[in-house]
Amino acid sequence: MMNVSGKTIVVTGAGGGVGRELVKELTARQARVAAVDINQEALQDTLLAVADKDLVSLHTVDLTDYDAVQNFASEVVAKLGGVDGIINNAGIIQPFVRINDLDISRIHRVMNVNFYGTVHMVKAFLPHLLDREEAHVLNVSSMGGFLPVPGQVAYGASKAAVMLLSEGLYAELSNSSNVHVTVVFPGAINTDIAKHSGLEDMRTDGENSKAAAMMLSPNEAAKQIIAAMESNKCRVYIGKDSKLMNFLFKFVPKFALRSIQKALGHHMK
Repeated sequence: MMNVSGKTIVVTGAGGGVGRELVKELTARQARVAAVDINQEALQDTLLAVADKDLVSLHTVDLTDYDAVQNFASEVVAKLGGVDGIINNAGIIQPFVRINDLDISRIHRVMNVNFYGTVHMVKAFLPHLLDREEAHVLNVSSMGGFLPVPGQVAYGASKAAVMLLSEGLYAELSNSSNVHVTVVFPGAINTDIAKHSGLEDMRTDGENSKAAAMMLSPNEAAKQIIAAMESNKCRVYIGKDSKLMNFLFKFVPKFALRSIQKALGHHMK
């Protein structure tokens, strides 16, 4: 099992939410972190939140640009002397609209950030990870990656693709290398993902204090993600809603679909 202490970990989406908490938690455990985000100002705010700033390097990268990600990988490996793990946390959602009404440019953007951004990171860093005595790839999918959510079909498709990418990578590497692979399925987390997805006007449950209180906090999500990496688990469900819906969708799928439709129907435009 990999202890993150003393390791070098790359975290995407590090400018806020779970990504920022991952940087804080990892450095608190004496890991070095390459913090990645497209928003340089947000990265600076993350650095301010870290106690030991010497453990963090900041990198402004557009994950949808494969050449930029390749250059970043070479840069960070040269600068930090190697990388032991990557956490592909960056992601965006879509407006809560039916797929028939969703503009194709929104679908492309969601897929480019969530899926291709993850693919680019894996392709850029895997050759370096394979050279380490022990290394890890952790990809953040979503409860929407295994449970169809009305109004988030493109988002769910991108996260389902992340799931299959991760599990396929696990199958390819598990018996032939020291690189471990984990896919994490979070439920609702109290973050500003709608704002960071360019959907400032979209109402979310996070704006309702009662609903927000039921969500997993970004800090708790970060702790569970790091625990998943350290335990080398293949699949991890975090949040009571993710664990419950995973159980229901396996054994009573129609009931699970009706439940999620009823719960989120009010979001649909």
